[in-house]
Amino acid sequence: MASVSKQIRKSSKLKRKLLGSIFALSLAVPTIGFAADDVGYTGDEVEATPYTGRGAIPTYKITKADGQPEIEVANQNRILQVDGKFFRDANGNNSLDGYEDWRKPIPERVADLVGKMSLDQKAGMMYINTHTPEQDPADGKFVTPENSKIVTEKGLRYVIYRLSQNLGDIANYNNQMQQLAEGLPLGIPVVITSNPRNSQSTDYTNITNVTDQHTFWPGTLGLAAARDVAAVGEFANIAREEWRAAGIRKVYGYMADVATDPLWARIEETFGEDPKVVGDMNYQIIKGFQTDKLGPDSVSITVKHFPGGGARMDGKDPHFADGSFNIYPTEGSLLKYHIPPFQKAISAGVTSVMPYYAYPENDSAEQGLKHYSDIEQFEEVAMGLNAGILNFLRSPKSEGGLGFTGYVNSDSGAISSRAFGYLDKTEPEKVAKAIKAGTNIISGGSTPEYVIEAVNSGLLDESKVNESITYTLSEMMTLGLFEDPYVDPAEAIAVANNAEHRAKAYKAHQKSVVLMRNDKIKGEKLLPLKENKLKDVKLYVEGFVGVAAPNGNKDPNYVKDNSAKQSVAFTADLKNTIKEKFPNITLVDNIDEATLAYVYVKPTQSNWDNNPRIGIDETTGITEVDRIVEIQKTVPTITAINFTNQWLINKIEPNAAAVIGTFGTQQEAVFDVITGKFNPVGKLPFAIVASEDALSREVGDVPSFAPEEISDFAYVNKSGNKYEYGFGLSYNQGKAVGKPDHAGETGKPGHADETGTPDHANKNK
Repeated sequence: MASVSKQIRKSSKLKRKLLGSIFALSLAVPTIGFAADDVGYTGDEVEATPYTGRGAIPTYKITKADGQPEIEVANQNRILQVDGKFFRDANGNNSLDGYEDWRKPIPERVADLVGKMSLDQKAGMMYINTHTPEQDPADGKFVTPENSKIVTEKGLRYVIYRLSQNLGDIANYNNQMQQLAEGLPLGIPVVITSNPRNSQSTDYTNITNVTDQHTFWPGTLGLAAARDVAAVGEFANIAREEWRAAGIRKVYGYMADVATDPLWARIEETFGEDPKVVGDMNYQIIKGFQTDKLGPDSVSITVKHFPGGGARMDGKDPHFADGSFNIYPTEGSLLKYHIPPFQKAISAGVTSVMPYYAYPENDSAEQGLKHYSDIEQFEEVAMGLNAGILNFLRSPKSEGGLGFTGYVNSDSGAISSRAFGYLDKTEPEKVAKAIKAGTNIISGGSTPEYVIEAVNSGLLDESKVNESITYTLSEMMTLGLFEDPYVDPAEAIAVANNAEHRAKAYKAHQKSVVLMRNDKIKGEKLLPLKENKLKDVKLYVEGFVGVAAPNGNKDPNYVKDNSAKQSVAFTADLKNTIKEKFPNITLVDNIDEATLAYVYVKPTQSNWDNNPRIGIDETTGITEVDRIVEIQKTVPTITAINFTNQWLINKIEPNAAAVIGTFGTQQEAVFDVITGKFNPVGKLPFAIVASEDALSREVGDVPSFAPEEISDFAYVNKSGNKYEYGFGLSYNQGKAVGKPDHAGETGKPGHADETGTPDHANKNK
């Protein structure tokens, strides 16, 4: 091998080489050019052109060419040239180490790096935790010595980003984090991770339709309601471009959970109750974000929550002790309804899987997995510590498993405060149990000392740690982060504001709208309100927006007071939108002057208050139900309901003249449907529960259309239509327009009576 490294002399010769190089000097970022026999120290004569925006830092980049990946550093001394190729000197030793050589196979590179790491460094790689940068720094320093200790002192390289800043700020935050990591021993980059961030969310990253932010799409329930699988793939590809441009390289999502318990607060994040749709949507999400093959343009996916979080008891969630178990009262429901979406995700090549907090309950009916013992079906410990559950995930299909070959990322706190069934053990014991069971990275903690103690005390063999970090280091290298972890803030903003992307997002909003009822008024269907009708309409509008109390807030007036404020603000914004976008609609401020009303109802429940409820009343922030009914009885009223759960609608549905279902949908898109600019094609992604009585009798581990479910699950309106899964009206053919090809006329999927059981399931008994 030729001389690995020597400094280029500071001379005018360097300047001439730079100007004559095949690598151009970028205007957005300093791009270093070299002749074939040079090495990579730039010298002080090269003037750095920094990235733009708040907190921008200068970086130095070798542009991508044939046989040469892009190389980018913050420290200009960290570029090496060997044999006419350029490399990132990650550890700054002026020598090309095996793990720095992108020409080598990734397994060889990773093995070299693992061999160079101390146990302390390896232990830091075993954790991922929230990192909260400065939100509005006057000096542009998102990353400070104080807030970056989980990287500098604890050694973490996977962090969770939970803010909703514009994409330029996120990009500069990423660059500051990567600059920090570049200067640490071994120069291992940072993987910035986030929950989904392209839609509204009650409890997680919440955005709306504003410039410089991510494109705004309907929620996952809205994507499921649209039933346009190809459009979901298009969404994922667009979102990938945005995330990649901003430096976010891993998604904590999407959810492959099947919504089988109507009370569960996390249904908002699912694709509904049909295992096939949930699987198909996740397949498209994975292919869109990761692309066909994980690489430098990809964003990695962590699908969750294995083996399915939808099987709840009275909606109780395992973030809390009273919801700490998954119970399956229906024989075979786990394999029949909850596992298929994960099979689909695995077939798409998903990089990692997140188990849920819960443990499988032995009071369950037989589920067809390999039994834990002669007397117990399951080991009653949380999924992330459960060897039986994780072995089923990883075992080859020929042995009755799912054949997953990626890594397991625990849920946040699942190996510590929520290690249900193992809470009486020490922290090192929990960590050892989880890693030996098959968990590879621990979320929600910054405590590598527990891994170190587990190894030093003999609870855990260091080889298991090596195995785990091999997965994550391989992911980093496959994503190209060891060559170029930096991004261009200006490009991130440009991608965010792409007009074509935003138009496609808006089309998805339109498709997500479900027309549930459309009564005749004076012998004619109320909707659509086309021009000939609008000339005689005086429209009164009012919004009723529920607010959930923040976690820990016990103020009895908080929900009432803040729901009222949000409702007033929403109504004012809606009026402005109508005036701007629909100038042919005459608005009135007094119901007595109106000939027609539009009422928008947005109930809210938060998972964090551990109080599952789906009534449309004060418990979900709708404190003026009587006012809604009064409006409906005064004039014909179009009532739109935003569904994050299968709300009990019996108080506000009967008196409406038309009923519309939305799912984090833009109001402008709703009015496109109301005015006939868009013919509704959306269908309910779940059935609407008929009553409190039906809710008390429903089966919590199967979809509403399952033969095992109660027959009177779904609400029946005064027209005799059931609000069952897949129901939706249109203006041209009535219900069932645009249904998925696997659905029948009633909205019940054609596959509903299939067993859904994998061919290999019985091998586990």
